[in-house]
Parts: sequence; C-alpha cells; structure tokens
Amino acid sequence: MEPQGTIVFTTVGLPHYGFDVFSVTVSPDLDDPAAQLTERRRTDGTSVNFNAQFVDEGDSIAFVSERTGSARLFRSSSRDRAPVPLPAFSDSLFHDRPTVRNGRVFFVSAHERPSEPFRSWCAVYSARLDSGETARLTPPGFADMSPAVSRSGELVAVASYGSAPWKGDFHELATEVVVFRASDPSRRSVICSGGGWPAWAGESTLFFHRKANDGWWSIFRSDLTAELENAGGPDAARRITPAGLHAFTPAAAHDGKRIAVATRRKGSSYRQIEIFDLESDKFLPVTERINPSLHHYNPFFSPDSGHLGYHRFRGEFAPGDSIVPHLQPVRSPVSGLRMQRLHGTFPSFSPGGRFITMNGDFLTSPGLMVIRSDGFKRWTLLKEPSAFYTAWSPTENGVIFTSIGPIFDSAKATVQIARVTFDPADLDGGRDEEVKTEMKVLTRADAGNNAFAACSPDGRYLVFRSGRSGHKNLYIVDAVEGETSGGGVRRLTEGEWIDTMPVWSPDGELIAFSSNRHDPSNPDVFGIYLVRPDGTGLRRVHVAGPPGSAEVGRERLNHVCFSPDSRWLVFTANLGAVTAEPVSLPNHFQPYGDLYACRLDGTGLTRLTYNGYENGTPTWYSAGDVPSLGSLSLGPHVGEKLRGQFDEPLWITCDV
Repeated sequence: MEPQGTIVFTTVGLPHYGFDVFSVTVSPDLDDPAAQLTERRRTDGTSVNFNAQFVDEGDSIAFVSERTGSARLFRSSSRDRAPVPLPAFSDSLFHDRPTVRNGRVFFVSAHERPSEPFRSWCAVYSARLDSGETARLTPPGFADMSPAVSRSGELVAVASYGSAPWKGDFHELATEVVVFRASDPSRRSVICSGGGWPAWAGESTLFFHRKANDGWWSIFRSDLTAELENAGGPDAARRITPAGLHAFTPAAAHDGKRIAVATRRKGSSYRQIEIFDLESDKFLPVTERINPSLHHYNPFFSPDSGHLGYHRFRGEFAPGDSIVPHLQPVRSPVSGLRMQRLHGTFPSFSPGGRFITMNGDFLTSPGLMVIRSDGFKRWTLLKEPSAFYTAWSPTENGVIFTSIGPIFDSAKATVQIARVTFDPADLDGGRDEEVKTEMKVLTRADAGNNAFAACSPDGRYLVFRSGRSGHKNLYIVDAVEGETSGGGVRRLTEGEWIDTMPVWSPDGELIAFSSNRHDPSNPDVFGIYLVRPDGTGLRRVHVAGPPGSAEVGRERLNHVCFSPDSRWLVFTANLGAVTAEPVSLPNHFQPYGDLYACRLDGTGLTRLTYNGYENGTPTWYSAGDVPSLGSLSLGPHVGEKLRGQFDEPLWITCDV
C-alpha cells in the first residue's frame, strides 16, 4: 500500500524569492553612465518565475514557474496575459532551462530514476511544439543539466556528469562541458573537463563558467572545430573575465562581441548583471544602475541581442503575488499523499490535526508559532527567536515542547528542553495575536545541549538528544516533571558518536533517529536507526544499498518522521544528488536535500520532492481533519509581506 496522509515540510528560501523575469533594451549608448535604462517585466507576478530565454521568433519568452506546485515550463508574450504551458512531461515535478528553437523546446527534466543512488536524475529532452512528441537527448545512465542550444538549433551544449556518480560536490560541480548534435545526441564531445552553464556564440564558440585557480569564478571560452572538438586541443579554454570579481552564468550576444554575466564584486552584497565587451575587455554595468539593492540572476539575450533579460525579486509593491503564505500546496508524486510547504520550520500537528506549531527563521521571526492547518490564521507563542524544534503533545491540545538556547553550539553548551503550556481556547481571533503561555524547563542548566524532544503517544515521556556526556546521545525524561523536579533521565543510547533528531512512532513501539555511529569520525554521514523505547532491538534502516555497501556508507539521512500508521518513514536525503547548478541560485545549505519515504525495512523507497532547493523538517499526519489542498488554494493568501529576503550562496566570498 502506498503512503497516505499529509506531509508538511520546509523549503529554504523559495517562499521569499518572488522572482519575475525582466528585460532591458541594450542601446548603443549603454556605455554612457547618464543613459537611462528602463525595465520591462515579462512575467505576470504569479508565484516564482525564473530561468528564461527569448523564443527564437517574436517577442515572447520561455521560462520556468512554480505556479502549479512544481517547476514547469511556460511561454509568455506579455505580463498582462496568462502564460501558456509548453509541452513537457506531465508526471515530472522538475523542469528547467527551456529553450525554443525550430518548433521544438529543449529542457531539463528529472522524472527518470537512475539505476543507482547518488546520481543526478537530470537529463535533457526535447519536445515538438505542435505534437508534444518528446525525445531524450541524454544517453541512458548519464546526467546532464544547464543546456544551451545554438541559434540554428542543431547543436546542444550541457554541463554533464556523464556516467560518473555524484561525489558530493555542490559548491563547484564536477561537471564537464559536453557538446552534441540534436540530430545525433549519442555522439558527444567533451570540450572541457571542468565547467558549467555553457552559452553559444554562433555555431562554433562556447562560453562557460568555472572557478579559476586563483579562487574567482570566471568565464572561459572554447572555440570548436567542425567535428565539435576543441580547436586548441583537449581541455583548451581561454579565460575571459579577469580576477578580482566573480562572474557566473554567461549569455553571449549573437555577434560574439559581448557576453552578459552575473557578477559579485568586492564591496557589494548584491549579484548584478553586467555586459562584458570582448573587444575592449571592459564591463558595462546594467542592473546596478536600475536596482542597486536587489539580486539579479541568469542573464539571456534576445536573438538580435537588442534586449537583455534576467530574473529578480519583483519588488514589495509590484503587481502580483505580494504575500508569503503560511502554507502552499505542492504537487505530490503519490496519489494518496498530500504535500504542503510551510513558511516556517520544524512543524508539528496538534492532536486533532486542526493546528500546526512551528519555529521561525531563528533570527528575526518569532521563535514559536501556531497556525491553523488551513493556513488562514497564525498566533505567536514565544516572540524571542531562540526556540528550536517543536513537538505537540499527542494527548494535550495546550502543550508544546521545544528547546531554548544556542542549538548549534557545542555538546556542553546550555540548551534546555521546555514545556510550553497555553489555553487552547486562545487559538482564536486574528492573525499574529500573541497567546499567553507558561514555560517549564525540563532539563538542568548544567546538563549540556538538549534538543529535538519528541513525545511518546501517551504523552508521558520525551525522547531527546543531549550532549551532557560530551557526546550527543539519546535520553528519555518525564514529559511533565522533567529532571528538574526529581524525575531524572534514562539514557537510551551511548557512544562516542552523534545520535540525533529522534521521533516516537505513533503506535509507541519504536523510536527512529539519525546517527553516524557506523562512521563516528565522519560528521557528514548519517543513517536512520530504529530502537525500542526500552533500548532493545537497535537496527539500521539501510536505504541506499545493502549493509556494508559503499552506497549505504554515503547516506546523509536526517529529519526522520513516522507515517501515521507507523509503517513508513519520511526523511531528508542526499540520494538524488543535485538537480541544478547551485551557483545559479540563492543560498541553500544542502541543495541536494530532498524528501524521500520508505518502509521500516528500507524497501519502497519513493522520492517526494524534486528541485534545486533544500527541503527538510517534515511532519506527517493522517488525512483526517487536515484541510484538502483545494481549500488552501481558494481565496486570498494569508501570510507575511513578501520582501525578497534571501541570501546569496554563503560559500561565495570576495575575500579571495
């Protein structure tokens, strides 16, 4: 039987993007600082719209949008008209980088599962605009992303992992730049062994980005022969942009004399679009002259190079979506499983499913909040942002458990488990009302870093992670008295490794948790383990492969949660590698993090999310009293003001 119920989870950054596609006219006097630049918005302000290209004829664009609950392809001729879906795969939850040439759309999809874990699901496809007939251009067993199509539509360049497995890279991807003919995609030429985001100038020149040896992301150029080989010899490429700034995601003008790039410069926190003149070796700023305090991403030229496009946050007061909803419906690959994206972290359902508690962003938003599970009301329980993790008591509507303190500090740092009580009758009234609460600390101040409390189904006990011994292991404590009232704690696991993020099964039989006990010296690998509440029956759930295999040793599985019937697990995993170039996106700490589900014995592995973002902190509830996705999509959105608050990749620094 397939998994059933409702999963609520978090996606880093995406709810705040508010991306729309814009363009400016590239005038002859662009190098005149006094010249005025005027933006034209190309998309309609609905959802998140990005990674566009001008269609080969006319003034329309092809782009990616999240408006249907997953990344799908659309064509738009005006922001005042509804965009038209482009042909692709109806069962795919991830599409990217559409380019229309000669009656076909070329794009990336991630709907075909590789034969092994730790391989990207991405492949390049084409579809006829008239019939919708599709063709896979990436060979079986290969992974391609970031396609660029030459002006003739005959040549395709990609960033490719080839047939190699993903090695865990996500800052600078270990991809090759590969070229093939659309009419014969099986004959591929490796142009450069390191690089990504290729862009064509004519039919024989490629630009691409990679990090240079001096640490600056830069644009490189390769010239090709008629046989699609590198004219300068294998791996020959000439650096185009200088050191001293980062340059990414190139686009080339049709005459090959200019390229457009996204840049990061010293002294500026914002990613801007600039034109680099290849004849004068000079940069011409574009978007900084219009929006100096906004990020701009992934430029593209019109066929005649008279217009330059990109995407950015549409602006707080621009027409279109202006609210970050508390809950958003997301397309699910499983018919009986609902998926909802939460504007918050570490959600937990109330006993009857009517409410969801959550944390904020741990920086500025309230630390502990409650929303109605239809997303239409929110209340604040703790204003200070220092609360971390939530667990609603399964037996008490007015009791929520959380942690208070610097959760990411050392094992001995003071972080305490708290029991927060309130009157459930106060969950009424308007948005953002503050509810009166009382807090009882359940752990000792000298007992180290205590966090990730989960309640037993009968509401009597908490299992939690504690660093009181100098190592992070699991303990059980009375959910009412705690150890501060003389109840003491019982140790559940012990060892010089990390056991963390425990969760109690709804039937009370098992506790699941993440641990690196199989490789204690490696803080980057975590497997899922099950144990009975009395400490017996410890076993690992092998997901990526059989015990002892190389694949199972690479698992990074966290945020585990049981299904309502205690037969399935949902968790965040690195099994599907990356689906897009992280340097082309805002910051994601783990852009390979997607949600998966499996049975308790590791079988039935099912991927639930497919995108280039970091997804995590799921909770799972039976369908029961949880509203349907239809009710979430009706009426005006309720939530916070959309302000475009997101970070550039934190691993990109100008202190090189």
